This record gives sequence, structure tokens and C-alpha cells, in this order.
Amino acid sequence: MKKLINEPQAVVSEALLGLEAAHPDLRVDHANKIIYRGDAPKSGKVGLVSGGGSGHEPLHGGFVGFGMLDAACAGEIFTSPVPDQMAAATSLVDGGAGVLHIVKNYTGDVMNFEMAAELAAAESGVQVRSVVTDDDVAVRDSTWTAGRRGVGVTVLLEKIAGAAAEEGRPLDEVERIARTVNANGRSMGVALTSCTVPSAGSPTFDLPQDMMELGVGIHGEPGRERVPLAPARDIARMLLDPVIEDLPLRAGDPVIAFVNGLGGTPLIELYVLYNEVAKILAAQRISVARSLVGPYITSLDMAGASVTLLKVDDELLGLWDAPVSTPGLRWGR
Repeated sequence: MKKLINEPQAVVSEALLGLEAAHPDLRVDHANKIIYRGDAPKSGKVGLVSGGGSGHEPLHGGFVGFGMLDAACAGEIFTSPVPDQMAAATSLVDGGAGVLHIVKNYTGDVMNFEMAAELAAAESGVQVRSVVTDDDVAVRDSTWTAGRRGVGVTVLLEKIAGAAAEEGRPLDEVERIARTVNANGRSMGVALTSCTVPSAGSPTFDLPQDMMELGVGIHGEPGRERVPLAPARDIARMLLDPVIEDLPLRAGDPVIAFVNGLGGTPLIELYVLYNEVAKILAAQRISVARSLVGPYITSLDMAGASVTLLKVDDELLGLWDAPVSTPGLRWGR
């Protein structure tokens, strides 16, 4: 294992110190491992809180800031934060308009965020709503989830719901927007290599050089099947066909097309993949209204990618285009 770390057990806490040093507009509660906006709480604004196991950076802490999240809870690598962390984050960003929890569909995350909402309501009287993302079409159930896993749509949802909250929309509206995004987005990923968790020091799973894991999860969970390594044009088709069929998408539908790197794949390869995605969508007369290419929800050092399509309308596009200023996503400000 070759990694730029000190001690494996200190990776998360030292990364939070680095995030704080690099971005002085953010604050970090190091005892609770919470990243939050320096201007939180904002009176009259719905607070957005997300979080999960570390190792998926920039998700979630890299999306805290103007136009996205108000706070994010960092668990240990691939391990859900605990309810006390989430409850503390909820109270920290409550400006009197309520708080929306954005939760990826993994058993620990869902259970702990539910407990945190109850704690925050009981201790501080905070009104909390939750939206669970479950956009991964690869598997219906796994050892990690009941139902589909939450993956790439989480990034798009945090941006779009964050813009709605920044506009001053009430909690009901922000929740509606978040649910609309989740209902209209689908994702699927592929792994070319395993990732290596620092505390383990060895790859999470074995994957022969001439094989790839189709439908892999962001923690290295098995996908639909293990298949021979293929060119980017074929991989794009393997990922897109199930997504387009599941939504379903038809000629003329506008989408945000998101090609995401899983941590170990360089941008040059992601753009090769995006080119193939764009050609397939054009052939089916599906309109790419906006695009996003890069490593935004990663799996440590895993080589691979995921493709997310979000069917959009004018309202969602307007919120996507709204200014955002976070360590991981920034435009228009």
C-alpha cells in the first residue's frame, strides 16, 4: 500500500484539519467530525445536512458552502457517522426554517439519520425532513441496503436542493425539489480495480487484469456481474442502456449527463467515456442540457467510473445553474 498518509487510523481527522486549513470560509467541529458553513446558521434558511462514511471525497464535506450543503458529517472510512454527530450538525445549522437530511440508501446511514432526526426534534425542537437517494440501477438489494443504493444522483440533488434552500424556499418546497431529483435520476458504475482501505492495507476484492466489475457499489460491493474488460464505447453502452431503460428516457427528453470518476481514473479517460456517452444519447435524440465530468463521488483509489442521467425541466435547470461556491463545486460567484 502506497498512500500519502501518516497513521491509517488518523486519516479522517487529519484530512479534516487539511480541509479547514485550505478553506477558511468553512468551520470544522473536530470532536464531532462535522464540516459546516462559516455563516451557519442562517436565519430563515432551510438547513441542508448530509454525510456518510469518508473515502468518497469530495462528497460530502467538499460540497459544504454557498448553494449546497450547510453541514456534512464525516464517518470513518466507509462507515456511517453516528446519530450524535448528525443531531449535532442538525442543531448547528438550524436557522428556524427546518432542516433537510439528504441520506444515501445504506442501512447504517438511514438508521442513524432517523435516530438523529428524533434526537434533534426532542432536544432542540428542530423540524427535520429526510430524503433518501436510491438511484443505482445495478442491484435492487444488497448486504448494504434494502432497495437500491444511493450514488451519483446524491451530488446533483445536493446542488439543486441547495440552490432552492439558498433562494429562501420553505422546507416543503426544498423537500419537493429533492424528491423530484431523486425520482428522475438513475446511475450505474463499473470498476476496473478494487480500492484499498488504509486500515486494511490491501485491496478490498480481487479483480483480474482482464476483467471488470459491472454495477459495482461505491464501497466495493459486488455489482451485476464480472465481465471481460472492454473498450470505452462498449462500457458506455453497458452503463447507459439500463439507466435509459429504467427512467425511462425518450427522444427529446433533456438530461444532465454526469460522468463520475471513482478516484483512480484520470480525467482524460473520463472524457473518452463522456464522448461515448454523448454519442449514444445523440443517436437516441436525448438532449444533454448540462454535463458534469470529474471525480465527485469516489471510492478512495478505485479505477472506474459511473454514469448518471437526471431528467430535468426548466425549474431543475435553473436551480442547477444557480451560483455555487464549495471546495468541490464552484460556478457563477
